[in-house]
Amino acid sequence: MSEQIKVHFHPDERPFVDRASEWMIRAAERHEVRLTDFLDPRQAYIVQTLVNRRDDIALRVDGGYEGAERCRAIIAPEYVYVEAEPMDMTVLSISSSDQRMSELEHGDYLGALLGLGIKRDKIGDIHTSDAGAHVLVTEDIASFLDTHLRQVHRVPVFTDLVPLTELRVTGQEWKPFTISVASMRLDGIVSDVFRLSRAKITAPIKNGRCKVNWKVEENPSVPLTVGDVVSLQGFGRFKVLEIEGVSKKGRMRVMVGTYQ
Repeated sequence: MSEQIKVHFHPDERPFVDRASEWMIRAAERHEVRLTDFLDPRQAYIVQTLVNRRDDIALRVDGGYEGAERCRAIIAPEYVYVEAEPMDMTVLSISSSDQRMSELEHGDYLGALLGLGIKRDKIGDIHTSDAGAHVLVTEDIASFLDTHLRQVHRVPVFTDLVPLTELRVTGQEWKPFTISVASMRLDGIVSDVFRLSRAKITAPIKNGRCKVNWKVEENPSVPLTVGDVVSLQGFGRFKVLEIEGVSKKGRMRVMVGTYQ
């Protein structure tokens, strides 16, 4: 991968850029078909960007349903009909007879799965409801999860593997609330959302622990806009839902939602 291309990506992203570039080379020169694990939206964007620079590569990005956040990608020689290639993903259905099931959130399910030693990139989107959860997973770990996942945040659970056609899609649940800020600066909004002082927020941002729309952002003063998804390592993530207006004192009322 040329240095000219690498400068467009954050240093933390360059190892992934190198890996993705190798997938392109193998597809074009060795006629290999590569199925990736689940990619986050930023990684999928990087893959798409690299593919767009070539005319000898075919690409398919699929998360199991329309509008998926985390997706797998097939990278192949341009003559391969990638739409017919298997994506090798299935749905892990999680349920329980325990009434506490309705209190479980996205992070509880993800934590239970990762607690079994599963890598994050083997897990796609997680759809939660009062009845349990449907989790997109790669087929190579599906049987292991079906056998070993028996508890989620101290709630005993049952599991089953179901086809994609039975996937129960639920919209992302955001807990909305309004904050009052002097500006749309990243550090100010993150500070208010996670109830941390501005001084304690600056260092994590500058140290690369904050992402805006899945891209590392080290500039505390960068302005946020409606629709931005922000994550801070160790604290969670939130979305800027709406700018509700400006108070008489000139402060902005911003509605944000924390991820369930």
